[in-house]
Amino acid sequence: MDASLREVFDLVVRWIHLIAGIMWVGNSMLFNWLDRNLEKPEGAKKGLFGEIWMLHSGGYYQVEKKMIEPGQMPKTLHWFKWQSYSTWISGITLLILVYYMQDGFLVDDGARLTNEQAKDFGLAFVFGGFAIYDLLWRTIGRKSEQIAHALTLAMFVGAPFLACHFLAGRAAYIHVGALIGTCMAGNVFLVIVPSQRELVKKTESGNTHDLSLSDRAKQRSIHNNYFTFPLLFLMVSNHFPLTYTNKYPALMLIFLATIGALVRHILNIRFTFQAWIPALASVLTIGVVGLVMAVRISNASTVPTEKVPFARAEAIIQQRCLPCHAAHPTDDIYTVAPKGVMFDSKEQIKALASEIKMRAVTSKQMPQGNKTHITDEERATLGAWVAGGAPLD
Repeated sequence: MDASLREVFDLVVRWIHLIAGIMWVGNSMLFNWLDRNLEKPEGAKKGLFGEIWMLHSGGYYQVEKKMIEPGQMPKTLHWFKWQSYSTWISGITLLILVYYMQDGFLVDDGARLTNEQAKDFGLAFVFGGFAIYDLLWRTIGRKSEQIAHALTLAMFVGAPFLACHFLAGRAAYIHVGALIGTCMAGNVFLVIVPSQRELVKKTESGNTHDLSLSDRAKQRSIHNNYFTFPLLFLMVSNHFPLTYTNKYPALMLIFLATIGALVRHILNIRFTFQAWIPALASVLTIGVVGLVMAVRISNASTVPTEKVPFARAEAIIQQRCLPCHAAHPTDDIYTVAPKGVMFDSKEQIKALASEIKMRAVTSKQMPQGNKTHITDEERATLGAWVAGGAPLD
């Protein structure tokens, strides 16, 4: 695919993915909030689980949750499914477009797998992981939720270690996100929507609905609710290389995902838990402190000691960075400089010295996939040049 055409396609699909994801997560949060805040009015009719009054957009809304009497199907019924399908389809399309149709993103130097092997592993990781999760809840989950929860937790703790062992850090994070997203979309497509179809079918035919199907759908919906915040972090993780380029990327992922799930839980129970604000503040504080400590540890490992002249730093940048970051890139993928970052002149290099240190020295995110084979010694040289004030002489 032509590079410029691929970039346009990437933009369109990414935009769709963002819009659909916002709609899906918003729906999930709204309906879980409704379920937790329904109030059963006095003298409620049979089949009414509860109601809630809301104020929005200059008017009052009354929402009821109830089971409809057999044979009394409303004329218009709104479904909530295409948001999840669109999010998953666009997400998988992006995964293929960025990681499977281009080399250099799945693995980096010293990788345990070739690029082709990494593609096979990535697909097996995502779809095999979902198959295990779904089978677990269709078997053990129907007998003991406690055991199923423990096994699911073990699975999602182990997944980051497995992904980070075989894939480059950025690719590992995205594949864990793809696994979670596939579990969420699979919950909708294979459990929640079929249960809803059966509910409609039973109501239309005048038969009593099997409440166990509704309970199973609600169970998977709650799973999706807790998956949302960890998944949102993983969706944007490629913009924060310090999270996946440190010495312990799997532990960092687990830590941040746990923070996200805890925040989601506190927000879920905030109307029945009076101390939810201090609890939320504590969790967020732990998250921020943890990130700051990780950054400091990472920076401490790259503190240089020698003085480096500009000529040495420039030579490294011209050889390792300029193929992509130039007014006229020579790279086989990028036809324009990524993010508009260019190192054609010494003034441009000087202005971006701190960014060079962050991307090429501290996080080692650049070059992408180490495509130009920069060495650790060269990274240290760049770090020393920046630490020395980034002189131009």
